[in-house]
Amino acid sequence: MKPSIYGLTFDQLSEACVSWGYSAFHARQIWDSLYIDRVKHIEDISVRAEVREALAAEYVISTQDLFVKQEAGDGTVKFLLKLHDGHYIETVLMRHKYGRSVCVTTQVGCNIGCSFCASGLLKKTRDLTAGEVVEQIMTVQHYLDEVGEGARVSHIVVMGIGEPFDNFDNLVDFLRVVKDERGLAIAPRKINVSTSGLADKIYKFADLDLRINLALSLHAPNDALRTQIMKINRAFPLDKLMPAIRYYVETTNKRITFEYILLSKVNDLPEHAEELADLIDDIKDKSYVNLIPYNPVNEHIQYERSTSEDIMAFYDVLKKRGINTGVRLEHGTDIDAACGQLRSKHMNVEGAK
Repeated sequence: MKPSIYGLTFDQLSEACVSWGYSAFHARQIWDSLYIDRVKHIEDISVRAEVREALAAEYVISTQDLFVKQEAGDGTVKFLLKLHDGHYIETVLMRHKYGRSVCVTTQVGCNIGCSFCASGLLKKTRDLTAGEVVEQIMTVQHYLDEVGEGARVSHIVVMGIGEPFDNFDNLVDFLRVVKDERGLAIAPRKINVSTSGLADKIYKFADLDLRINLALSLHAPNDALRTQIMKINRAFPLDKLMPAIRYYVETTNKRITFEYILLSKVNDLPEHAEELADLIDDIKDKSYVNLIPYNPVNEHIQYERSTSEDIMAFYDVLKKRGINTGVRLEHGTDIDAACGQLRSKHMNVEGAK
């Protein structure tokens, strides 16, 4: 299968045009066709025929097909996409008052092994290419075009299946494509990348200074508990992870978001909230704690959603300690809400990859 043209940054596309013996000027025409006109077929790209032929000899636009689409009452749409090699990934559109947000997947499966997560039920098979990640955005944008909302994708969260920093180079190319002002022009401050805590890549990400927002999936305030529910903590315990987070904050001068899924009687007690406040106290002015009600997964029956009372008690402790915090609004609760749940369900039924 030829790779998707979406995987090329503008500079890479310009270099490709030159390598074919044509002016780099043609890259702008191709770029406009892809991201402004949003054509779906190479033959519709507005460029000289011989340039289009050179492009078609090496690239395609689409490498994935829509397999299942679920629409929730709140406007959330979950797409199960079939890749060219038969694997499946999930992408989610969330409609907010402030715009249209898309959650993208970066890997086929996940090896991080968080004990509460549906994404890790199926182990990592391969990384997605930058083009396969950009194509998820374009699939949603084409859907918005077709339903006639006159809306464009305005926000991106890289929090789908997989660990984004385990696919670092393709992630960075994806980010460069979607934030390019000549195309989709999604502002860096409207893009959030989530990591489970690959400390070495956090340093690297900070040094790139892409101005993209970073979120850390923390989920526990101490090593013992975090290792119990997130095996990645064995490789990057808090004494390695937190210095990387402080480096990110100091280097970029951007706020860090701490994602914290609340599991009933596991990590949601007031003493856990106090520990969390202690852990981030020195950077609390540049921190935000996002408390997330747990979406139960059939395969992880050992975990239950925290009660509303326990969630608010946890919240109150953080607020009293001067921690900027909030409880995430839920989307798509009447469909397969948890990340990876739709893919896992269909693989169990269909025997798919």
